[in-house]
Amino acid sequence: MSNKTLSEIAKDMAGIDIAILSTHTEGGQIANRPMSNNGDVTYNGTSYYFTYEQARVVSDIAQNPKVALGFSSEGGIFSDGVYVAVEGDAELIRDKTAFKQHWTSDLDEWFDRGVDTPGIVLIKVRAKRITYWKGREEGEVTL
Repeated sequence: MSNKTLSEIAKDMAGIDIAILSTHTEGGQIANRPMSNNGDVTYNGTSYYFTYEQARVVSDIAQNPKVALGFSSEGGIFSDGVYVAVEGDAELIRDKTAFKQHWTSDLDEWFDRGVDTPGIVLIKVRAKRITYWKGREEGEVTL
């Protein structure tokens, strides 16, 4: 097992736009959904995702903030691809000032009134543990 820094892992993650966000449902199952990760942002252990208030992910996080994120880049397991699994805690943010700090123009496609779209919520995920695989290399970072 190797020991990369968070900064080194972030470089490997550059450009990954989609993350799989996993939550615990009320019935104890695990629910997964793709979320736009904004691959232009340098990963620092905290991720932000926009969704609608009525989305299941919001009620799941309200009941249990422990979540997981999965990231995967192009390439196979033994090529230049990188796979990153994040375990962390999620927080629901309903503050328009925070929305503006994390808004990108790509979001206009999903939220037609921008940060003023009724019923939007910002999900903030703070990583506690990050596991990564790149080719035959694997490791873990605890934050």
